[in-house]
Amino acid sequence: MEVTGEHLSDKAKLDLTLVEQAKNGDQAAYASLMERYRESIYFMMMKMVRNSDDADDLTIEAFGKAFSRLDQYSPSYAFSTWLFKIASNNCIDFIRKKRIKLTSMDTGYTNDDGESIRIDAKSNTLDPEESMVHNQKVKHMRNLVSKLKPRYRELIEKRYFEELSYEEIADELNLPLGTVKAQLFRARDFLAQMMNQTKDTI
Repeated sequence: MEVTGEHLSDKAKLDLTLVEQAKNGDQAAYASLMERYRESIYFMMMKMVRNSDDADDLTIEAFGKAFSRLDQYSPSYAFSTWLFKIASNNCIDFIRKKRIKLTSMDTGYTNDDGESIRIDAKSNTLDPEESMVHNQKVKHMRNLVSKLKPRYRELIEKRYFEELSYEEIADELNLPLGTVKAQLFRARDFLAQMMNQTKDTI
């Protein structure tokens, strides 16, 4: 039986309409969803990592992952709840990797619809099957990055694979810091689009 989302708020119903349009290939719908939640996701990322550059990266990653998994979204609950959960889980993985101290994790986060989203900070030790899936995703991501234009590919590789800071990248490539940030933003945008186009293989 098809779930219509009739129980959802008007705001969530509009989200559902945009999600359906996006799944049908409407690029403007993707842009609308990002516009509606970008600021809220960024604010949540800032609360968790307290670094504007990292928060910006994590915001783009959250949308990229959500858009690549739209087929998994169920309208039995609000899109915002699903999106915020993806964003928080991705951020926790980042925090663990960077060994940033977890702050204010016990209270969770309240989204725009007033729903409390508990942030699950359980151990992320991967079992063999999860490790294999993770490695496949990393391989797939590197394959996508290899298809970017050279200047974008180099920036993504230095930022995410070599884990250099914006300042280190600017120094290494002899580019203004603003240029590095702007081009990385563009590169992540291209990458998110590519992830969406190949979502069935992610």
